[in-house]
Amino acid sequence: MYEILVCDDDKDIVDAIEIYLMQDGYHVLKAYDGLEALAILKSRQVHLLIIDIMMPKLDGIRATLKIRETLSIPIIILSAKSEDNDKILGLNIGADDYITKPFNPLELTARVKSQLRRYTMLGSMVEPKTQVYQTGGLMVDDDKKEVTVDGEPVKMTPLEYNILLFLVQNAGKVFSINQIYEQIWNEEAVAADNTVAVHIRHIREKIEINAKEPRYLKVVWGIGYKIEKLM
Repeated sequence: MYEILVCDDDKDIVDAIEIYLMQDGYHVLKAYDGLEALAILKSRQVHLLIIDIMMPKLDGIRATLKIRETLSIPIIILSAKSEDNDKILGLNIGADDYITKPFNPLELTARVKSQLRRYTMLGSMVEPKTQVYQTGGLMVDDDKKEVTVDGEPVKMTPLEYNILLFLVQNAGKVFSINQIYEQIWNEEAVAADNTVAVHIRHIREKIEINAKEPRYLKVVWGIGYKIEKLM
């Protein structure tokens, strides 16, 4: 099932579009400003975005520019403005189509189908997996095997790097000590607590401003560790 993200600060319009798209078998995700849309795109596999231009916090133009830095999903701009220069601006910044309010629901769904068909034919349904992972100011570039915090390079041993990479790739998820050990050492975890804990402590000392009050590498008491998922 295709997932379509609809972003508009008018909740009635979002709800109406959801009804039309659900009738055609699509699953709809909803956002009400550009920042919400960016957050959803980071956590879900979205196949198409419908986004309004005039919104609070982050408008559709700036959101589209940001999205185009990493994603090639189809983007349909939705706006009450009908001037040609707005349409041209939307297309120039990376939008694939433009629909003016008020719109015909049948036209909207037809354009959605057309964009998804084109996207599928181009073989872009699966985004190339990025090798750069970021949460807040922490960035792990697996192409270059580099770690930076707020732009400053951090030196790590291979084991420390592999542990951090694994956790950053799965930011927000909690892993037990045994799960971390088996993933990194590729062997059954036997009395692995001290081994993993030592490496975790060293990683914290390198990436945290205050290792006793970590921002990134958190302990979930009684369960394990996780990298916090930050904007």
